[in-house]
Amino acid sequence: LRKVFWGVTEFQHLVDIINQTDLVENIDTEDKLGQPMINLALINDWGTVDLFIMPYFRERTFPGIEGRPRNQPVVDDDLAEYESSAEETHIDFAIRYSHYFGDWDVGIAHFYGTSRDPRSFLTMNSSGAPVLAPFYDIINQTSIDLQATKGNMLWKLEALHRSGQGSTYNAVAGGFEYTFVGIFDSSIDLGILGEYHYDGRGEDALTFFEDDIATGMRFAFNDAQSSEALMGLIWDRDSGGKFLKIEASRRIGNDWLLEMEGRFLFDMSPSDPAFALSRDDYLELFLTYNF
Repeated sequence: LRKVFWGVTEFQHLVDIINQTDLVENIDTEDKLGQPMINLALINDWGTVDLFIMPYFRERTFPGIEGRPRNQPVVDDDLAEYESSAEETHIDFAIRYSHYFGDWDVGIAHFYGTSRDPRSFLTMNSSGAPVLAPFYDIINQTSIDLQATKGNMLWKLEALHRSGQGSTYNAVAGGFEYTFVGIFDSSIDLGILGEYHYDGRGEDALTFFEDDIATGMRFAFNDAQSSEALMGLIWDRDSGGKFLKIEASRRIGNDWLLEMEGRFLFDMSPSDPAFALSRDDYLELFLTYNF
């Protein structure tokens, strides 16, 4: 099992498709499951070509009836269906070219196989309760990710073209991050982030990011404890809904790590894709001991 990350933007990793998302751990789609794979990397002066063969598919994990935060109705994994008769044993393929050209880092990829983000259909479970049943399509997805480093400024772009999951569509996420080094004559660096996220499916999108603006601040304290903090706000231009995320971490001594994470939704309308989660704000603290 391996985890492979593609992408450059902060608030949504649009082109990151190799690993399945674990929604039990977090609603921000950043937690991933390991993927069985064969990976061949061809490294040359003109760039790196990665070839992937994935012989087994892992379904997306969703919170159950007692889980929080969760959809309403809940997603019933036992009712999952596949477009392919091979179901989870369908062999998926991917290829990616990556290289740098001066200040630019470039990645171009194509994926063929079972979609990691299923569509959901309303049905009844064996008890007669309404539930959502996930359906996994076979898709083709071509994508590009770019990052340009211009002094203290990072310019970022992710874009994809996908077919096989309903209507063919395009999606894009792009923006910047500017870092102020040593603010107020201190050792603290402050990064200012701004991004725009678009999905051509509009209200039919399977993501929260169909027409959204995201802004944020990242603090790097550059101390012996590796203290960091991130605060971001995502605003849905159509519904007016807002999603606030807060993250912070700090090492304690040599073996302990203290982390804080908060997710808050407000001004949600019934038409917003995240409306089912609008009452599921939460704040978590993690204390980890490293052996």
